[in-house]
Amino acid sequence: MTDASPAPAPAAKPHLPDAAKVTSVTHWTDRLFSFRVERPRTLRFRSGEFVMIGLMGDTGKPLLRAYSIASPAWDEELEFYSIKVPDGPLTSRLQHIKVGDEIILRPKPVGTLVHDALLPGKRLWFLATGTGIAPFASLMREPDTYEKYDQIIMMHTCREVAELDYGRQLVESLKDDPLIGELVGDKLLYYPTTTREPYPRMGRVTDNLSSGKVFADLGLPPMDPATDRAMVCGSLAFNVDVKAILEGFGLREGANSEPLEYVVEKAFVGDGI
Repeated sequence: MTDASPAPAPAAKPHLPDAAKVTSVTHWTDRLFSFRVERPRTLRFRSGEFVMIGLMGDTGKPLLRAYSIASPAWDEELEFYSIKVPDGPLTSRLQHIKVGDEIILRPKPVGTLVHDALLPGKRLWFLATGTGIAPFASLMREPDTYEKYDQIIMMHTCREVAELDYGRQLVESLKDDPLIGELVGDKLLYYPTTTREPYPRMGRVTDNLSSGKVFADLGLPPMDPATDRAMVCGSLAFNVDVKAILEGFGLREGANSEPLEYVVEKAFVGDGI
C-alpha cells in the first residue's frame, strides 16, 4: 500500500461562450477555406444574413468578425467561407481549426442582403468578388429566391481560376439538389470571371456591367429598374463602384426599412479584386 496521491486529471479545455462545434473544414486554396459548424437550436435567420464569429484572443477577450452565413436558412448546420490572412488577428488562427474544435458564434443575425429589402422584380443580380459570394451561396440555395424571381444571375470575380472553385461547385450541385433542384431549373445563370489568370471569361464585375459585355454574353437586355434587382457584396471600393453603375441604370439603394431596387452588404470587408 502507498499513501501517494493520485496524479491530477488533465485540466479540461475551457468552454467558449456561445460555442459552436466545427463539423467539417475544406481548404480550397492557400488563401481560401470554408467550414461548417453545428447550428444552435435557437438560431433563426434569413438567408443572406451574417453573424459575428471568432475565437478567444490572447488577452482572454473574444476576437470577433462579421461573417455571412453561406448555408441557407433551412440547413441544419451553418457554413462559412473565409480568406486566410497570414497576419490577420482572427483568420491567421481561424484557418487552423479542425473538426471537433469550437468557435464563438454570437446568435444575433443581421444584414441587408435579404429578399425583404428589395421590391418585387423579375431578375435578380448577385454581384460579388472573392469571399463576397458567401451570402449568395446561402441565397442560391434558398427556395424563395426561385419563387420570387424568373431569373437569377450570379456574377463572381476572383483573381485566379482556383478561387472560383467554391462557387462553381456549389452552382453545379444545385440542379441535382433534392430540395431545390426542380425550382432552380434554368433560372440560374452563372457568370464567373478572373482578373489575373487566363480564363474563358475575364474582367471585373464593374467592367463587364458598364461595358455591357455580360448582357451580350448572356443574351440579356440591360438592367431596368422596373424589373431588375441587385445585391452587392465585396470590398469597400468594389461596393462604391458597383453602386455608381447600378444607379446609372436607374436602380436605387434599399434597406430592410425601405425596400428598393438594390442592396449592399456594408459589413463585409474583403480584399480587392
